[in-house]
Amino acid sequence: MKSKVISSEADSRTIIVVLDAGEEAFATLNLFANAAGISGASLTAIGAFEHAVVGWFDIASKSYKKIRVDEQCEVLSAIGDIATGDDGKASLHVHVVLGLSDGTTRGGHLLEGKVRPTLEVVLEEASAGLRRRKQPELGIALIDLADEANS
Repeated sequence: MKSKVISSEADSRTIIVVLDAGEEAFATLNLFANAAGISGASLTAIGAFEHAVVGWFDIASKSYKKIRVDEQCEVLSAIGDIATGDDGKASLHVHVVLGLSDGTTRGGHLLEGKVRPTLEVVLEEASAGLRRRKQPELGIALIDLADEANS
């Protein structure tokens, strides 16, 4: 993985992160966000995976139905955000649309993705942090704009 700040202003910065073949995208981006101290950002990405797992959230069971994509696929679109979780660490929330060789797609929450050959990520970091809090009634953590850290 390589990264470069391409724009920096008093209240924001833009960072390009390029993942290499073989890296696991979700884990690598989480590590990068923690190491860089990112507490609030939006992200977009394009590239490809050797294989991936996306999830469809089932509200009734409060769990993700895992959808495996066991073939080379294009990351047609990835969009998400980074906030600070209840544990004080970076918390990623990323949705992807993956293109398959026959032109069909699979999509959902990015749970895993082994990069091949690259994943190019643009992070738009803001100076105001975001806080993601666990919502017990839903079984997931959501951004909480009422949190004092967002003021």
